[in-house]
Amino acid sequence: MEIKFNQLIRGYQKFKDEYDKAAISVLESGWYVMGKELERFEYKFAEFIGSKYCVGLNSGLDALRLAFRALNIGEGDEVIVPANTFIASVLGITENGATPVFVEPDEFYNLDTELIEEKITGKTKAILAVHLYGQAANMTILSKISSKYNLYLIEDCAQSHGARYEGKMTGTWGAISCFSFYPTKNLGAFGDSGAIVTDNEEINEKIKMLRNYGSKIKYHNEILGINSRLDEMQAALLYVKLKHYDELRLEREMIAKKYLDGINNENIILPTIRNAAEHVWHLFVIRSRKRNEVQSYLANKGIETRIHYPIPPHLSEAYGYLGHKAGDFPVTEDYANTVLSLPLYEGMTDEEIDYVIKTIND
Repeated sequence: MEIKFNQLIRGYQKFKDEYDKAAISVLESGWYVMGKELERFEYKFAEFIGSKYCVGLNSGLDALRLAFRALNIGEGDEVIVPANTFIASVLGITENGATPVFVEPDEFYNLDTELIEEKITGKTKAILAVHLYGQAANMTILSKISSKYNLYLIEDCAQSHGARYEGKMTGTWGAISCFSFYPTKNLGAFGDSGAIVTDNEEINEKIKMLRNYGSKIKYHNEILGINSRLDEMQAALLYVKLKHYDELRLEREMIAKKYLDGINNENIILPTIRNAAEHVWHLFVIRSRKRNEVQSYLANKGIETRIHYPIPPHLSEAYGYLGHKAGDFPVTEDYANTVLSLPLYEGMTDEEIDYVIKTIND
């Protein structure tokens, strides 16, 4: 049996008629950027998250870039960020000239809140919480720390659409929260797209200007902005998927539960769920001291896997100028050497799930 790591076509086929109808409607409308579809999706997504405002953007990275810019965080400023994250989380900081200050992860792959305060200096302006793999960071503690030191709390929710901590949705804890709708995300579009959500009206208006060349009215450029707009096609297709989100979330939870209940191999460390957190399983990440052998074995059996992520940002060539070296963040580096993501996607069959479990156990 051959099992791909992801098969996006199955997600499309689930609601094909609705997607097709939405796409044709946009094409026939003759209006493709900054129109009614965007307004409708922004309203519905803000409602879904439980936030006052949503601004649709071109990507999750643009959401991060504009979040720090809107808060005037730049050169000379420092931002606490997980060492264990995708590089986009860090790029949002450095694109604005600020300096990332890395902190090791806890056993749930998110910021270790016990290590944050020792990294705070007079230059620290914000904490970036990344809800990695679909599970919320410890937002209660992060909120207390940010309040104690008068820091902005920003959320990277690229992998946590619909996840909660203590019953409260990720995306509603921080001053600004950033989302990606890249096709592989739990709420994925059919191309690059993202959004920012906030309860702050001033921030909302500033982000709207920043995404549109710095203007509210065409040609009246009040601030320096960029072109980062969620187009009508992606907004319409995302609106369709958002209507079915609960169904899709339950499907991912079912697959994850089967993995958790079925995988039994002493070489495999299964993911765990933090107390008070609701995992939405963007990725199902196991760990193994024999990771390369496990991945090779699964590949020979037709099972495709991925590593999220093999090179931590602090060891990337791009951030060589920060002066970090191997061994500076041992927990992060250990995760990078041992994590492996199993197939988990919309439309995955029971036969495929059982085959993955059996193959790992064998």
